Amino acid sequence: MEARYFKHSLQFKRPSGTSRGILINKDSWFIEFTENDKKGVGECSLMSGLSYDDTPGFENQLALLCSAINQRTPLPDLQQWPAIRMGYEMALLDLAQDQPFELYPSDFSNGKDCIPINGLVWMGTFDYMSQQIKSLLEKGFDCIKLKIGAIHFEEELALLTQIRKEFDAKEVKLRVDANGAFAPGDALEKLKRLSDFDLHSIEQPIAANQWQAMRYLSEKSPLPIALDEELIGRFSEEECLTLLDVIQPAFIILKPSLLGGFRASSQWIQWAERQGIGWWVTSALESNVGLNAIAQWTYQQEYKGHQGLGTGSLFTNNFESPLVIKKGCLWVDNLISWNKLK
Repeated sequence: MEARYFKHSLQFKRPSGTSRGILINKDSWFIEFTENDKKGVGECSLMSGLSYDDTPGFENQLALLCSAINQRTPLPDLQQWPAIRMGYEMALLDLAQDQPFELYPSDFSNGKDCIPINGLVWMGTFDYMSQQIKSLLEKGFDCIKLKIGAIHFEEELALLTQIRKEFDAKEVKLRVDANGAFAPGDALEKLKRLSDFDLHSIEQPIAANQWQAMRYLSEKSPLPIALDEELIGRFSEEECLTLLDVIQPAFIILKPSLLGGFRASSQWIQWAERQGIGWWVTSALESNVGLNAIAQWTYQQEYKGHQGLGTGSLFTNNFESPLVIKKGCLWVDNLISWNKLK
């Protein structure tokens, strides 16, 4: 087997806001394995300021991995490099299958079944967020996730009021994601006010690494809390189990590119279910290559609720793929071909 890697910088169609700043572009690195005229491609997706391995040594580690594969020497330790572990695992799975880009053959990959997803409302002005909500509802989404924490809290409550005037919780499920934007001192009061809108959950109300404060919120909040950033950079089983035991969240959010791949994410699912904790899967601004693999793996988990999977439509220079959205669900349309990535 021969290995190489290359970089692709995804460009946003319009700047996209998060509580960590405005995103203009997002880098992904790709590992390509070649063996007996077959190719397997895996995406190592980095999110600036969020990925544990978003460090200056990233490309060097990727080069060491490919060099070790090509020279048939022991592989470098990838424990501290979750994005590379994800790409490596993905490329091997792709190489092992008969059909390119079909890592987990199923009714989903064959276009016979779909995955319900939440529509994502990016941070911005009140009017911009309102426009996004209207567009998603018109497209048939029955689960919407709002990123909050960038505009005034009262304006965010007004957006939720606007939705609930037209749609109750049985018609439209609402999730919010604070990305750690709330201060521990006033988080509980904000959670109480948010609970008036019959929300499904809130992701990461306060910043990570404040376990006791997060446990307090999990105990006292009338709104179910989901952990997201809290899971990043946890590698030992002991630490992961302690985290869940201390905080006792209602849900955890699985982002395979940030957690070290599918095997690592599957382990989190086992740990969570053992403690009665719910979960769902979210993509993390991967290209359609990574999103396709994550979606196929997600379908295998047989979770029937709404997942947090996009379609890569945010980017101007994504790889063309058969992934499409129809009425709030992610489908594979096999009449659409992949472009010549391979």
